[in-house]
Amino acid sequence: MSCNTKIIKVDVERIELQSIKRIADVLRKDGVIVYPTETFYGLGANCFSKKAVQKIYRLKKRFPDKPLSIVISDLHMLLTLVTHIPTAFQPLCSAFWPGPVTFVFPASPRLPHELLGAGHSIGVRWPASLWLQRLIKYTCFPLTATSANISGDKEINHPEDAIKIFSGSVELIVDGGQTSGKLPSTVVDLTTPRPTVLREGAIPASEIEKYFP
Repeated sequence: MSCNTKIIKVDVERIELQSIKRIADVLRKDGVIVYPTETFYGLGANCFSKKAVQKIYRLKKRFPDKPLSIVISDLHMLLTLVTHIPTAFQPLCSAFWPGPVTFVFPASPRLPHELLGAGHSIGVRWPASLWLQRLIKYTCFPLTATSANISGDKEINHPEDAIKIFSGSVELIVDGGQTSGKLPSTVVDLTTPRPTVLREGAIPASEIEKYFP
């Protein structure tokens, strides 16, 4: 089903409250957006909206058994999303957050099961982008953080590519210019007795493992 996609340009180096309000309004109505992160463009929605989360799976043609990660505005938000904070997290958090590292935690029962990975877990990232932090804080809920692409295709770091692929399919595309496009976030599993690097990305595994107990 097609929709009338709006496009809004933002300067990710500035906090423009009016733009944030417009984007938040779409998200609060179960809308799906394409938005810039410090690595690539992502597909974002209220992580508590089953309707929006299911739409993201359809847009990406993603298998339902593949979980989605989320982005948060601060550590206080993290505490509302997990059952507990593993001991190994503190030194890793101090070294790498905010930044391009996704940590996998035991998930709170309040999160929709569509988001969750094996063992009822959730991948969480605290982005370094102040603009994105402000948007999440303004909406008062975490956003999904899956890459804005069709599953199996390359990630997108140009807004023109996002418009080409998702215009008519999402409610809003946030044009924040070209993103770094270097590597996706590194993923670290904290649900196991010893932390495990599940995916090496923007932060090398060798750097992460220095902080393992």
